[in-house]
Amino acid sequence: MGAPEATTDDRVPSVIVSHLDVVYKVYGVGKTTRPAPGADNVVTRWINRGKRHMGVREVHAVKDVSFIAYKGESIGIVGRNGSGKSTLLRAVAGLIPAANGEVYHHGQAALLGVSAVLARQLTGARNVFIGAQALGLSKQEVRERYKDIVRFAGIGEFINLPMSSYSSGMASRLRFAISTASVPDILVVDEALSTGDAEFRQRASDRIEEFRKSAGTVFMVSHNASTIKAQCTRAIWMEKGEVVMDGPSGEVVDAYQAMVKAEAEAKKKKQQAAAKKKQAKEAKKRAAGSGSDKEG
Repeated sequence: MGAPEATTDDRVPSVIVSHLDVVYKVYGVGKTTRPAPGADNVVTRWINRGKRHMGVREVHAVKDVSFIAYKGESIGIVGRNGSGKSTLLRAVAGLIPAANGEVYHHGQAALLGVSAVLARQLTGARNVFIGAQALGLSKQEVRERYKDIVRFAGIGEFINLPMSSYSSGMASRLRFAISTASVPDILVVDEALSTGDAEFRQRASDRIEEFRKSAGTVFMVSHNASTIKAQCTRAIWMEKGEVVMDGPSGEVVDAYQAMVKAEAEAKKKKQQAAAKKKQAKEAKKRAAGSGSDKEG
């Protein structure tokens, strides 16, 4: 299958997603055999161990998604939990195989965090070298950028302690610092800007903006609408694995928020109607009981 043709304008495509499907297999717990009367329960449990986890269910997380991303764009992915946002990002980063369709890259793609490389049992310092080299830096380049990485992460002397002792915020900040030490052509960010205090979030935003201006491409997932509007030039709205809307970030975020608000109001009205119905039923029941007492 050949790559889709690029558009005729002057923009340079960095990522082409063509009819992408991503399917997960979820393994459930199957039935086990009950022990026969008088059977040894220990032996029976041992036999049943091989009969567990037999059920398999497929989850179609991304369904027939197609779009073209261009150099210099920052694209926010919005949608409710379970809509396929993070799965799409991981597929764009090349970490999840496609069940159908293709993802084409013009350059190197990297998922912010390099969490698959970092090891909790090792010190932050050791992880800086492992993670940065995994992103393509030489040992000498890591040495040259080491102080900047540690300073940007803002974790101080914790850099010499195992990452298992870090809070989730500290670990995320270090991942961000490592991931952006060597800027790839395509940077994939999953909720990184929600980590840390206001000062760190501003530093992270500034670094992503610098990267975007240097003609890189940024993909970002965030539940914070203002972050998407401020940091992204474009947004894609995902719902049940499918693209609902693709366009300027402000328009897409406003449309998504309007839908969420309308659903919340509809749910509230439904709950209010149910409460009134329940109250009317209880009042009718009390009235009926009162009438029975008078007759008695």
